[in-house]
Amino acid sequence: MASPLQFAYRTQKAIGVTDAEPVYEPLTGFVKPEGNLRCCVYSPCGRYLAWASIDRVCVVDASVGHALTTIPIPQVYEVAFSPRGSFLSTWERPAKDEAGDATKNFKIWRTIEDLPDGTEKVPVGKFVQKSQTGWNLQYTFDEKFCARLVTNEVQFYDSNDLSTVWNKLRVEGVTDFAVAPGQSHNIAVFIPERKGQPSTVKVYNVPEFTNPISQKTFFKGDKVQLKWNSLGTSLIVLAQTDVDKSNKSYYGETTLYLLSANGSLDARITLDKDGPIHDVSWSPNGKEFGVIYGYMPAKTTIFNHRAVAAHSFPIAPRNTITFSPTGRFALVAGFGNLAGQIDVYDLEKDYQKVCTIESGNPSVCQWSPDSRFIMTATTSPRLRVDNGVKIWHVGGGIMYHEDMVELYSVSWRPVLPENLSRVDPLHPVPTPHSSAVAYLGTVKTPSKPVGAYRPPGARGMSTPLHFRREDEGGAAHVMSNGTQNVGPNGFGRSRRQIPGAEFLESGARAIPGANPAEVPGANGDENLSKAALKNKKKRNNKKAKDGENKDGERNAAGGLAPPAHEQGPSSGNEGRSPERRGQHYNQQRHNRSRSRHNFPGSNNPGRSRSNTHRNGQAGPPPQIQTSQQPALETVMSPGNQNPASKKLRSLQKKIRAIEDLEMRHAGGEKLEDTQMKKIATKAAVVKELETLEKEGH
Repeated sequence: MASPLQFAYRTQKAIGVTDAEPVYEPLTGFVKPEGNLRCCVYSPCGRYLAWASIDRVCVVDASVGHALTTIPIPQVYEVAFSPRGSFLSTWERPAKDEAGDATKNFKIWRTIEDLPDGTEKVPVGKFVQKSQTGWNLQYTFDEKFCARLVTNEVQFYDSNDLSTVWNKLRVEGVTDFAVAPGQSHNIAVFIPERKGQPSTVKVYNVPEFTNPISQKTFFKGDKVQLKWNSLGTSLIVLAQTDVDKSNKSYYGETTLYLLSANGSLDARITLDKDGPIHDVSWSPNGKEFGVIYGYMPAKTTIFNHRAVAAHSFPIAPRNTITFSPTGRFALVAGFGNLAGQIDVYDLEKDYQKVCTIESGNPSVCQWSPDSRFIMTATTSPRLRVDNGVKIWHVGGGIMYHEDMVELYSVSWRPVLPENLSRVDPLHPVPTPHSSAVAYLGTVKTPSKPVGAYRPPGARGMSTPLHFRREDEGGAAHVMSNGTQNVGPNGFGRSRRQIPGAEFLESGARAIPGANPAEVPGANGDENLSKAALKNKKKRNNKKAKDGENKDGERNAAGGLAPPAHEQGPSSGNEGRSPERRGQHYNQQRHNRSRSRHNFPGSNNPGRSRSNTHRNGQAGPPPQIQTSQQPALETVMSPGNQNPASKKLRSLQKKIRAIEDLEMRHAGGEKLEDTQMKKIATKAAVVKELETLEKEGH
């Protein structure tokens, strides 16, 4: 009789085991542990279930739920089984002993062993393992050997004797490895780029480590995923970079390679749609695999074992592909930031679609061992609301539903192929559980499909082609990488295009009022050599310079340009060079600054207005000077850089500061002692300034 389906789950407060179809009831012999529970996992053979709490690890018989063994070991965060369930691995949080050395936090135990009463269970092997990623040993299918990655080498052990290293694969710079399943003892290792050398994936046969039996070198590979098929004869390498140098993606570039274990094939898989590779998965038969790739909406293609495309599914927003355990069905879904739709295809019936499931927002999606059901679950911490488990029939109907509080993990119990029932997964359709019927009663079916927002003026009209998605009949979206890209789908519309106006040709923009810029090649320059272009440029510059000189002479001889003195009184700067005009301006400014201060005994008593000015009457017009007077360069010129001129400017600055303090003091402001002393020095500063001015004259 076939074993019934079963799944185990871990929530915030308990671990539970439920028998699935047809009863959907908790396992009667299993006592739910409660408290702070860290993990729970089935063995690959399906015989055992192990869970860990803060003070112990317990192994349970998955068929009846009875506890088989308990290991009193605290602070265990990860638990795993060997392929046949003979060995149990535990990983504790890294710590240090009293001497300051790291403790051996990675331990391997025999799952079941006969021990005399009162004898404590002893681990088979212990290691120091700081990283939680890739912490467990990798076993061969028969559990004869196991391997572990250390610096620059992969160490092999006899599974029954972990105290000594059985063999070593020395590879400089190795960062990842994968032991092949199946009858062949093959291992693949990955070496990233170093010092300009490309990344490399090498395949060896254990224990012949002298020369690789297959290898592939490539660039753009900072990290990889090594995916063996179930037979251990072919390897898929999904390479990824941390940074996309073309600036088309935030998540780096992805490339796909296929290697055969015997060295007959090592090639890059050509994909006919631009964009990232979202997912790749082998079929359980080991003879075909599926890839989802390209910008959304993505494309899904099934390849054979020689990387030849066999079939492509319709383009849709999908990012996950998994095959059923029997290899008959393929599940293509869109999770994460997508809508959660699941498409099921029957590969044995010309890739016909079986159904589309609206699963909501699951974070877990798994096939049942008999390929009849699909389990979806929303787990924490990704989402802390709507946590629960749903079981769907492969035909699309929901069979079971259970809401849970903070569900952390859920998984089917594995079943060996020889124990599976040989029935058609599609027929007959089983009877749904009462929880599924109640769930369907609470689901609100929309009265009409919800589409994109349309403004009132566009309602009742069909969507234009350039606004449609690619899977809806629109054109494919092409990444422009910062350049203008005006395509039929409307992406990258030119910002220089004005509705109703003629399209602006490519080239430099014209500035209103300026001479139009010369377009390279418009005057036949494209046929000239570099030397000829250089000489032509010199001639043009000389002509422009001569034209400017002629214009200057014409203006000086009484051209159309008005003279400078027509705008106001003459400053006497006409015809002067810029330097001399600056000196004359500085002299006038200095005189104005002197007139601002009415010093005792000064020759310049300051400004005075006549009665004519005060009464608003205009005085006699100023005399226009037509002759040029040379500028006087004296000590008093502020523009002069001799020491006397600098001293003059310094004294004037002091006078202005003292006058400012006097005004503040007169306004009632309380000054400091240093400021009062500065005011007292005014007479001495004024006297020194008068002496310096007399010497200058």
